Amino acid sequence: MKFEISREALLRPLQLVTGVVERRQTLPVLANVLVVVDEERISLTGTDLEVELIASAALEDGGEPGQTTIPARKLADIWRSLPDGSVIRVEQQGDRVVVRSGRSRFQLATLPATEFPTIERSASDIVFTLPANEFRRLLDRTSFSMAQQDVRYFLNGLLLEVSSEHIRTVATDGHRLAMCTREGGVAGVDRHHAIIPRKGVLELARLLSDEADQVELTLATNYLRAAVGPYTLTTKLVDGKFPDYDKVIPQAGESELVGVRESLRQAFTRAAILSNEKYRGVRLIFEPEQLTIQANNPEQEEAEEVVAVDYHGEKMEIGFNVSYLQDVLGVISADSVRLSVADANSSALIEESDGGDCLYVVMPMRL
Repeated sequence: MKFEISREALLRPLQLVTGVVERRQTLPVLANVLVVVDEERISLTGTDLEVELIASAALEDGGEPGQTTIPARKLADIWRSLPDGSVIRVEQQGDRVVVRSGRSRFQLATLPATEFPTIERSASDIVFTLPANEFRRLLDRTSFSMAQQDVRYFLNGLLLEVSSEHIRTVATDGHRLAMCTREGGVAGVDRHHAIIPRKGVLELARLLSDEADQVELTLATNYLRAAVGPYTLTTKLVDGKFPDYDKVIPQAGESELVGVRESLRQAFTRAAILSNEKYRGVRLIFEPEQLTIQANNPEQEEAEEVVAVDYHGEKMEIGFNVSYLQDVLGVISADSVRLSVADANSSALIEESDGGDCLYVVMPMRL
């Protein structure tokens, strides 16, 4: 195996593929990236047995066909450290690979390509194409609500729901829920559910850059594959049943508040400074034309913010985790938001004041 390529042509593909590789592996070959060269292209593959990313690039001057596996992070660090505009030559010599550029020379150990594992494929069920920015938006607007290390493992991921009417993403950690819907689904599909694991969601978001145009999604019983330009990411799906989110979403409550998103976000940020570091609770006091935000901590320190809002109901007090409110206001892009609750013990429904395609549910907390 031998090829020559510019530093820039392979830098981003190598960085993205290396991002999939875990620092701690059960198999030595999982620390490596699979490099396959034919006469016109080079492909790089990284995997952790749950997520697999394949990236390819053209070889202008051709290459000598072959394949091997090279330590991923060492190769990426070498590539990144070489000067801009460098031309890099890579050649396999026995069980070593030699990387040369200018007066620099590196010799890396390799492992046989035959040892490299791949994610097993099954017959694909659903194949559809979306504008990449729209799929990225579905992920960005909901993924922050995924659980991190919950024993209910199906919460440590994101629900992708595909039907003939819409494509929807839903995430919840049991204390809050985020849902975003794109109207217009896949013809002939009757509400298909798939739970994408947390790492798969994060790697998908990295892959769907602003330059990406379209993403082709293949949804099978045990994996999701996303093809974006020269990249193909395959992630195993979580085998579990996602909670029935329809039962969690409250109907618009009688008490409805409309406020300027940025003013509310800044007020929550300031109040959070003196909230309890462990529980992060703040008290919201709904009053006509104003919202009072109060926070305190075990050191008897207090913060109070008063924000002008559009509210005409009865006075009411309710507690929330301020971090959850900050997360929601951080992803909403509209200038104003609507927050509605039925009573002081009910969950809050937060959405853009003009409706929008996303909604958020935050459970109250006792203070």
